[in-house]
Amino acid sequence: MRSTRSTRKQVVVRKLDKGLVKGFVDPVRYLHPEGLEMLDRKGRLLHIPLDEVKGVFFVRKFEGNPNACERKVFHSRPRLAGLWVRLTFKDNEVMEGLVANNLLDMDPLGFSVTPPDLSSNNLRIFIPRSALSTFEVLGVVSESVAHRRPRQPAAPQTPPTDSAKQIGLFSPSDSEPAKPVASLTLKTGL
Repeated sequence: MRSTRSTRKQVVVRKLDKGLVKGFVDPVRYLHPEGLEMLDRKGRLLHIPLDEVKGVFFVRKFEGNPNACERKVFHSRPRLAGLWVRLTFKDNEVMEGLVANNLLDMDPLGFSVTPPDLSSNNLRIFIPRSALSTFEVLGVVSESVAHRRPRQPAAPQTPPTDSAKQIGLFSPSDSEPAKPVASLTLKTGL
């Protein structure tokens, strides 16, 4: 039995000419070499050429918080796994994000980026290659580093007392100097 749930996701398409188009996309089939396919909020099918698109923002709500000051860069090392990247757009806007550290997930048309502000209205952003002037990898965050717990501060060290000295590793008979197993003689003046 087929599910009646919609597979369409809410997006806001930000165009290079500063225009916005709000609508829905099928997240699996919305990209084509000639552009992206989406439904606007009235249900009309739109085709937007990729060379006109700055980003496809997958959003929680169409009407985000206009008073929110969204972070565009990480303040410290990201906590999610992936490639930490810096993107510079053709209009000189700069943003950082995370992309998958898997060549099989790379799309020849652009990059799927997780934004630095996980609490913002933007869940994910697709950025066409044609919208960028530079793409820099700043670091690699591995799964083990991403899920590592923060270190607890070390307990203050107190100097050992006589009763808490280090235990002996050798018996008293082993305290004599060790005899060399082999010796090497260097002759000079030959």
